[in-house]
Amino acid sequence: MQLVQPQFAPESLIGHDGQPVFGLFDGSVKNLNVKAFKYFNEMDKPASFVAKYFDFKQFQFVSIVTQRYILGLAIADIRYAASSFCYLYDIQANRLVQSEWLRPFGIGCRLSASASKGSAKVGSKHHHFEFDIKDGQWQVNILLTNIQAKLVLSPPTLSLPLSLSTPTGYNGWTYTQKHNALAVSGELTVFNEPQPLLNALASYDFSAGYMRAKTAWRWASINALTSQGAIGLNLAAGVNETGNTENVMWINGQRHFLGAANFIFNRQISDDFWQISTNDGQVDLTFRALNCRKEKLNLGFIKNNFRQYIGYYSGILIDNDGTKYHLHNQLGLAEDHFAKW
Repeated sequence: MQLVQPQFAPESLIGHDGQPVFGLFDGSVKNLNVKAFKYFNEMDKPASFVAKYFDFKQFQFVSIVTQRYILGLAIADIRYAASSFCYLYDIQANRLVQSEWLRPFGIGCRLSASASKGSAKVGSKHHHFEFDIKDGQWQVNILLTNIQAKLVLSPPTLSLPLSLSTPTGYNGWTYTQKHNALAVSGELTVFNEPQPLLNALASYDFSAGYMRAKTAWRWASINALTSQGAIGLNLAAGVNETGNTENVMWINGQRHFLGAANFIFNRQISDDFWQISTNDGQVDLTFRALNCRKEKLNLGFIKNNFRQYIGYYSGILIDNDGTKYHLHNQLGLAEDHFAKW
């Protein structure tokens, strides 16, 4: 179990000294205050304005699980370009369709500067999706050819997100805020057919900072409605691991911190079967991929090798109180990602 106790979230991530506040937080950081960050290069000299601008990276992601479909929506700004997608996975047919956007220098793309308030949007007036954040509550609006939605993602009462700030590389930092097993309300229409949302669950991911120029991560995410209630899980390895990790599960809204995560698979032989565990013994899962959203981009100074899988999780979760939860063929996401940005 993660032994570090959360501290109250600061109003601003960047303090009066121009440096970020690090740690696990209770609640959301209202303002990253990136402009106040005093950024230095590897030789401890003040970084240029150009370096400070282009070295900042940000992405936001939402996953929604209904009885029939899984939706994944992402907007990523790496300064040189903004990349976005919206995919729709048909659970019964095992079929994935998607819309994609690639905008040089982020033209026509907007991201929120805060996980508590603001708006992120990509696309045109009649073909777009948007994350609208008000008082920490995420709303998702979609207007695409085969998907229309006005959705509200709501955590259980008093449920806290994962809110984490860690040092990254020699002189950078990463702020991550995530919340799984959120209730979904509103309206969702797919292929002109209204979708029931009574048992739908969702999660969001807000990540931003001065990340490593070359970085890679593995990630697992579950939003499950089980006989023991709503279970959310977020596991990752590769980014936020300097003193703290972003590994956590939510059981009916209660947050349980977990130890470091291990992802075992061989992408050169077969990447459709993973073994995933934590070093505290509280997670022991297998993952069997059913489908995959892939993207490869190699421009030399920018590289992106992205694979997000949809598949079945089976195994055991144990919360911080010692209660055991059994998962059998529970749908979820896994990701294997390399980026040079």
